[in-house]
Formats: sequence, C-alpha cells, structure tokens
Amino acid sequence: MRLASKILCLLIGLTAFLAGNAEAKYAAYVVDAKTGKVFHAVNENTRNYPASLTKLMTLYLLFEAVEKKRLNFSTRLAVSRKAANRPASRLGLKPGQSIRVKDAVMALIVKSANDVASVVAESVGGNEKRFALRMTDKARKLGMSRTTFRNASGLPHRGQMSTAKDMATLTRAIINRFPQYYHLFSRQAFTFEGRTYRTHNKVLKTFPGAEGMKTGYIRASGFNLITTAKRSGKRVIGVVFGGNTSRSRNRHMKTLLTRAFSKTTAPMQMAKIAKPARSKESSTTNKNRIWGIQVGAFYTHRPALNIATDISNKYASVLNGGKVKVMPLRKSRNRVLYRARILGLNRRNAYRTCRLLKKHRKPCLALNLPSNVEVASR
Repeated sequence: MRLASKILCLLIGLTAFLAGNAEAKYAAYVVDAKTGKVFHAVNENTRNYPASLTKLMTLYLLFEAVEKKRLNFSTRLAVSRKAANRPASRLGLKPGQSIRVKDAVMALIVKSANDVASVVAESVGGNEKRFALRMTDKARKLGMSRTTFRNASGLPHRGQMSTAKDMATLTRAIINRFPQYYHLFSRQAFTFEGRTYRTHNKVLKTFPGAEGMKTGYIRASGFNLITTAKRSGKRVIGVVFGGNTSRSRNRHMKTLLTRAFSKTTAPMQMAKIAKPARSKESSTTNKNRIWGIQVGAFYTHRPALNIATDISNKYASVLNGGKVKVMPLRKSRNRVLYRARILGLNRRNAYRTCRLLKKHRKPCLALNLPSNVEVASR
C-alpha cells in the first residue's frame, strides 16, 4: 500500500508539472532604457522559460571575453560533435569545423543558432554545463535574482527559468556595458559560407525606431520577444513572454512600445488640484459633487485618451462604472494640457483604484468635482 501511495503521489506530481507547463505564462514589462522608469508591468516577476532570449546572456559573456582580450572577432571557435548535433534552429555546423567569433555573434543574433550557442559555451566556458553556471552567476551579479540558466541556447530544460523584469535588466546591461556592439542587434541578415540568413524579428522591420533585440520560442514558453526602440532621443525596452502566436506577440509589443513613447515624448504631468475646503456642508453627503480619478495629463489628446481607456478597461471590475473623459486645460503660451480622467465613480472605488495604480507605479489622483462637470463620452 505504501509503495502504491508513493507511486500515486509521484504520478500526481508529474501530472501537475506537465499541466503547469502546457500553457505558457503571459508577462510584459516596458521600461526606459536609461532611467529604468517603468511604463508597463504585468506578471513581470513570474518565472517562465526564456527560450532563445537566453542567447542574450551567451552574447554578454562572449562580448566580455572579447573585451578582456581572451578572444577577438577573428578568433576561430572549434565545433564539437555535441555542438553540431544540437537541434534547430541551427547553422548546420559540422564536427571539426570552426567559426569566427564575428560570425558566431551574427549567427546568435540573426539566426538564433543553437549549434553556435553550444560552440560559444564550450569555447568560453570549457563545456556547456560550466558555461551555464557562469551565466547564472553573471545573472546574479547583474541583479537578475529570479533567473537560472542550464544551457547556452534556451533549448527546453525544466530548470532554465527567467522573468520579464530580469530580461529587461539583462538588456539594459548589454546596452550600457557594450555600446560598441549594440548596433549589431539591428542587423536583419548576415551571410555565412555563401548563404544568407535573415532575422525572425518582424518587429525590427515594421516598427519605426526599432533597434533590436531577440525573439524566442519553445512550446512551453510560448512566443517571447525583447525589443529595443528609440524615438526623439528616448530609448525604450519592451519584454513580452508567453505570446499565443508570433503575429499576436509582435502586434502586442508594438502597442506597448507606442504607448510607452507617448509617455516619453509628452511627459506626464499631474495637474494640481486643490483639496476642497472642509465645511459643515462638505462633511455631509453632497449630492452636487461627483468622484473620479485622474491618471495623467499630456500635451496631446491621443495619449491622454489611450491611457484613460486602457486603465478603464484593465481596472473595470474595480472602477465598477465610470466614463473616460479627456478634459483640456489651457496653459501659458497657448499650450493645452489634456487631462486623462475617469469620472462618475463613487468615493470608495476612486480611492481603491488609485491605490492599485500606485502599487504598480502608475500615477493616480482621486477627484471630487462639481456635478456640473461633463461626464459624457470619450
């Protein structure tokens, strides 16, 4: 009976593990590359399989080896039988062949070649297991506290885990530590031994201002993507985990980046609103006033409408009603500040929503306004 019970428990545990990995975990994280300011965060600390996003750490350690002059871009790396037998995506290297560091870098960025990842791991770390330990150690030093690497490629391994936030941290580290190599991530094609390979990263081709970085996919992870983009001198990093398809993932990434840039190009300024003076009349329930929230103020109408609509949809269950309203306020020099508001709430829901937004580092101000304020449509 005891043996049967143990077997049953083992089967239940295995079933739970497989079920838990049968569906990828969605996460998204968007930050300012320079300041680290967070524009969007959903499940950013949830651990998931990074898939080929792993190769960014492989490249980090390769760049580090070049910087320390242990290698140079012309150094040839030997291809072992084990590396050559790595499954696709791969370059098709043969045992005994060699590849220059420069070509290895481009194969990892553009082709996401698993055989090349193993070649780099064996050349820099002695073997892939030791290299993976170095990857994890470097992750800890960079502040990636929830990341563990087991291989250099991102091929399936139950212990190879990371988060959207940790991957954004790694991306920032690459940009800051290796600015001389950062431009390589914008390459959409490279040629090796007479054959041209093209990038999987469609966002790099279709999103204005996109600079890099990396796609990733295994069945357990879903479709992952890291994108860096720059507009008007501002660089933003976007990370998406667990997309259902590459197309929907790309579309979602472009939406997140567009929203982030709307906040950087038109800095959010919370309008100062004086607190109503306390009086006997205001201490009682005042039917001549309404409650609402203000979630930002912009110098153009569109971002104000977008952010208010986004919050209205995302926090609908907490708001329990309310109407999106963009209210203009004329400033000096004929400039207009468009205030993003959700009006027609009750006091409790207004304060509750603000607490949730501030918890996620988003601005929010509870408002108590005269009831003659127009609460009509968007």
